[in-house]
Amino acid sequence: MGREEEEEEAFIYSFVARGTVILAEYTEFTGNFPAIAARCLERLPSSDSKFTYKCDGHIFNFLAGDGYVYGVVARESVGKQISIALLERVRADFSKRYGGGRADTATAASLNKDFGPLLKEHMRYMIDHADEMDKLLKVKARVSEVKSIMLENIDKTVERGENLTILNDKAEDLRNSAQEFKKQGTEMRRKLWYQNAKIKLVVFGMILFLILVIWLSVCRGFNCTK
Repeated sequence: MGREEEEEEAFIYSFVARGTVILAEYTEFTGNFPAIAARCLERLPSSDSKFTYKCDGHIFNFLAGDGYVYGVVARESVGKQISIALLERVRADFSKRYGGGRADTATAASLNKDFGPLLKEHMRYMIDHADEMDKLLKVKARVSEVKSIMLENIDKTVERGENLTILNDKAEDLRNSAQEFKKQGTEMRRKLWYQNAKIKLVVFGMILFLILVIWLSVCRGFNCTK
């Protein structure tokens, strides 16, 4: 089987359902994928979450939320993250087009004509941009990892008794101390400047006094007075 054929079969079948009612679906392959997906819908928990089932060498991925279920059947070689990324893309498009209750009363397969071709487009897009999506998912995973590390560090800090309020208070105290130190430094420099100026004035006065004494002494010796 060639690479192109494998890419064509990366995603086999996709659908959007309200509860157990499939509103729109798309597939280019024959098989019992719709029937298996329908049975899975009946067994899915009611909570909003992501679910994955393996059956006959294929992976059935489901993304449930707000009463709707978005599903895709993919080859086993397709990573779960890629499949979930596809379903999130489908959910965003579906919510944009049919949000606000427009799909709440739709009957089975009633949205096939409008949304079925869009399911095909979304699957095709993911196949054509697999490398870019893989890089994007790796970046998101790295961001999530960094976020987890930060949260873990915060938890450790809280466990040591240094809760956020105390840390904020300490930071505020440090800022206040720095400002007070700066203020004291300014006042000290100003005080030293005044002291230095006074010393210079005293020394200058003493020099003038000595010059005056010497001048008077010299004048007496040479009878400077008239």
